[in-house]
Amino acid sequence: QVQLVESGGGLVQPGGSLRLSCAGTQNIFSMYAMAWYRQTPGKQRELVAVISSGGTTKYADSVKGRFTISRDNGEKTVFLQMTNLKPDDTADYYCYGAYGPLEYWGQGTQVTVSS
Repeated sequence: QVQLVESGGGLVQPGGSLRLSCAGTQNIFSMYAMAWYRQTPGKQRELVAVISSGGTTKYADSVKGRFTISRDNGEKTVFLQMTNLKPDDTADYYCYGAYGPLEYWGQGTQVTVSS
């Protein structure tokens, strides 16, 4: 049973930083494309950042220059470093992994940006 477990969410002031982590259990974690999505009540889940198995990254325009996705295949973990956080970044953040027809979601971690 593959699991993706997020951690690192919490309450932060505007302009602050957080680092989210997502630990996976896949035997071939390095082969998976990994991504972070976020969702707020009443809105569709949106892609925040993705990193391919080869390390290529892409970001939503709203987070470019502020967020960085990275991965440690040895630790089977993907990270989302978030800086200069804004109130609009408040959401539940979900880890996602995909390899061929296989795809998995984490349970989510809440990020609240507020003074």
